[in-house]
Amino acid sequence: MQFQQIIGQTTLKQELIREIESGKIAHAQLLQGPAGHGGLPLALAFSQFLFCTNRQTSDSCGQCASCQKVQQLQHPDLHFVYPVVQSIGKTSDLFLTDWRAQLQQNPYFDLFQWTERIDNKLRKPIIGTEESKEIIRKLNFKGYEGGYKVMIIWQPEEMNADCANKLLKILEEPPAQTLFLLVSEDASKLMITIQSRTQLIRVPKINSEDLSTYLQQTKNQTRTNADAVSAFADGSFLAALAYLETSDNQDQQRNQFIQLMRVCYKKEVLAMMDWADELSTIGKERQKLFIQYTLHMLRQSILSNYMGDTLTKVSSEEAAFLEKFAPFISGNNIREFMTTLDAAYYQIDRNANARILFTQLCFQTMRYIHQA
Repeated sequence: MQFQQIIGQTTLKQELIREIESGKIAHAQLLQGPAGHGGLPLALAFSQFLFCTNRQTSDSCGQCASCQKVQQLQHPDLHFVYPVVQSIGKTSDLFLTDWRAQLQQNPYFDLFQWTERIDNKLRKPIIGTEESKEIIRKLNFKGYEGGYKVMIIWQPEEMNADCANKLLKILEEPPAQTLFLLVSEDASKLMITIQSRTQLIRVPKINSEDLSTYLQQTKNQTRTNADAVSAFADGSFLAALAYLETSDNQDQQRNQFIQLMRVCYKKEVLAMMDWADELSTIGKERQKLFIQYTLHMLRQSILSNYMGDTLTKVSSEEAAFLEKFAPFISGNNIREFMTTLDAAYYQIDRNANARILFTQLCFQTMRYIHQA
């Protein structure tokens, strides 16, 4: 879990290194940003650098005993807390095998993917009261290796109120050489009293060039395709990975987008209804991915119209369609499109009736596309 294994984030990595080297480490830090930006990999790399006994100029050595233990997720002074399904187990330790397997497979993952791994019924995981007792118990012990004890709390916004309240004292006055790293997607959901006891670190989007380079080096993507996927992902490795993992459906996504715009432009109501019926059957995650893809294509259309093709990041097939389609997206309708699609994504995430939602989307698209 070395710094160089993180995708991009060069500026933030250097800031974290300077903090450790200065010896002035804030005892409770809150890394906030979407899971695809890499908050959890950064927390792991930060911990490894802190424990490393042979630090290099810009990274941990990766070879010393401490580094090896962190990489194997076996360091006795590195502890993890994460949401768990209470009807299966009350504390994180009972899910540690799954947690290690997930991190070793891919440290970029979100709460839905974690829930899929631990519970086939997809019940909501939380960080409960019993967990707070375990955190306090573990951190009151002396460090096994005589240095820092690190507690990484992933998705702290999933703590229930009782758990959060029990942690207030130890967050404010932790034992000596104790470091809390809270990795959150939405810090605003945390209790104000928790937020006030932490130093906020915003994890920004991954730079498009860094993400494109990574996709070329590790996912066998051509430069053109990697650039297109990176633009679609908008700084999220998770979004890029989701797009690539449905590579057999990439042509389908593009064709669904083209079909939507064509039938709406021609005002073919029966074809619009057929399209909505088809989209309602492809599953929630692919529906969300389609909405993201549509937003991406609309952004590329605006770029093409106002900035020329030099700034667009699309595949050759997408470029061929945008050449004729882009003029239909302008300042007269882009805001309406974005607002409608953002609302559709929100409603899909909350299990709205997909057939009704996509039927409504068709008629809204028909109206917007004729405003250009």
